[in-house]
Amino acid sequence: MSIKNKVVLVTGGSSGIGAATVDLLAKSGAVVIAAARRTDRLETIVATLHQEGYNADYKQLDVTDFNQMQHTVQEVIDAYGKIDVIVNNAGIMPLSKLDALKIDEWNRMIDVNIRGVLHGIGAVLPIMTEQNSGHIINIASIGAYEVTPTAAVYCATKYAVRAITEGLRQEATHNIRTTLIAPGVTESELADHITDKQASEAMIEYRRQALPAPAIAHAILYAISQPPEVDVSELVVRPTLSF
Repeated sequence: MSIKNKVVLVTGGSSGIGAATVDLLAKSGAVVIAAARRTDRLETIVATLHQEGYNADYKQLDVTDFNQMQHTVQEVIDAYGKIDVIVNNAGIMPLSKLDALKIDEWNRMIDVNIRGVLHGIGAVLPIMTEQNSGHIINIASIGAYEVTPTAAVYCATKYAVRAITEGLRQEATHNIRTTLIAPGVTESELADHITDKQASEAMIEYRRQALPAPAIAHAILYAISQPPEVDVSELVVRPTLSF
């Protein structure tokens, strides 16, 4: 199935999985709107796609602000007349052991990783219901299935994303599809913002074998590309261990 002319909003679109997804979907024929806080990066990504003849746009967005999320979605509707897919990709991963008591980082993860996904769902669900079509893709992690030291809060947020996505799948009507994408270790900036020294050092070895970000973008493309009657509920994507 072609995704040509599908209108897709990608949050966290300025780097990593988000940027790779914007690039791949635009080159596959979709109209892609990249959203993130860092507009300088978004502008570069979109300008490059325009130079190559692809259809893309960008919006400044903080996913923790529901009003901003609603406004961004409405701008997409006003510009393109519809929204076919939202990829709720924005996320952060400042790992630390619980006894480090990094309360501000816990709260920030909850705000971005859980509330950000809920805000994306809340902004598009009424519109997709009215359209009688749509696809909500939430990016989780293998941390949605297992917990490791220093990752208790991060994994809790990803377990929550998995639960929210499954609940949405069971509730969804009006031809709205739902997909959870759970990447294994993937090249990204996530680990660059770990302030805890012990957790940061542990991640160097843990991330030694990592997927390139486009691998996850291809999983997202696969889910979107299925026929309308096919809903890819969950995809777990890991590096090949012997590669």
